[in-house]
Amino acid sequence: MSATAAPGTTVEQRVKQGGAAVWSPRVTPPIGVDLDDRQALACAFRILAHGGFSENIAGHITMLKDDTGDMWINPWGLWWDEVSASDLCVVDRDGAVVEGRWDVTPAFHIHTELHRVRPDARVVVHNHPYYVTVLAAVGVLPEIVHQTGSMFDGDLAFVHEYTGEVDDAELGADLARRIGDKSVVILASHGIIVTAPTIQEATYRSASIDRACRLAYDVMLLGRDPLAIAPGLRHGMKRSLLERGSDVFWSGAVRALLRREPDVLD
Repeated sequence: MSATAAPGTTVEQRVKQGGAAVWSPRVTPPIGVDLDDRQALACAFRILAHGGFSENIAGHITMLKDDTGDMWINPWGLWWDEVSASDLCVVDRDGAVVEGRWDVTPAFHIHTELHRVRPDARVVVHNHPYYVTVLAAVGVLPEIVHQTGSMFDGDLAFVHEYTGEVDDAELGADLARRIGDKSVVILASHGIIVTAPTIQEATYRSASIDRACRLAYDVMLLGRDPLAIAPGLRHGMKRSLLERGSDVFWSGAVRALLRREPDVLD
């Protein structure tokens, strides 16, 4: 059901409020098939790979399977653009493989420790998209220079200390402490971590962050200060993008993927 703003609110107030409280669609185009969690995660890998988020063999996404702390994860050795649902593994909260025919990366500690301390982080995404890593190399967070970047307002952070491969629980726990409650964190000389409560939001944010970094980088090259977007407007736009955009982005991306590569669900 669509929502409308309270009577008497001004245009400015509605813009600042944003999100489903201002407007939501009656109906949106469906994917056309029902996906289980494993199939949805496999779709996320391929969507992000095709969007340039992944770096060949690098990167991992985890999604909590249930309340035990077990989580789905991609196997070591498959590139993101070839992952199918049957390839995914399950690891327990300590990273031991409990389901699946493949091994997994020792960097699962990035994920296990974040899942352990962040109940909101049902999905954790990590890779090295190009323009993210350009900014990571010089210790710069992207400025919000375009309205779509508003989805990251208040959620961006930078971890300045490079610690190499996060391959044990102690390093994973230290990184989780540095990340805190932020949901989009650039790691110095490394890459990015995106956390979200759903696979839809995690995929949308991950698909958008490298473009946000590229825009910020290109504006820096112009040598001109970007026009300011008022904090109140960023807040409202963030709500609109995440509350109304995440599911729509996800459905469209999955529909396009299934037309090209239906084997992702196998």
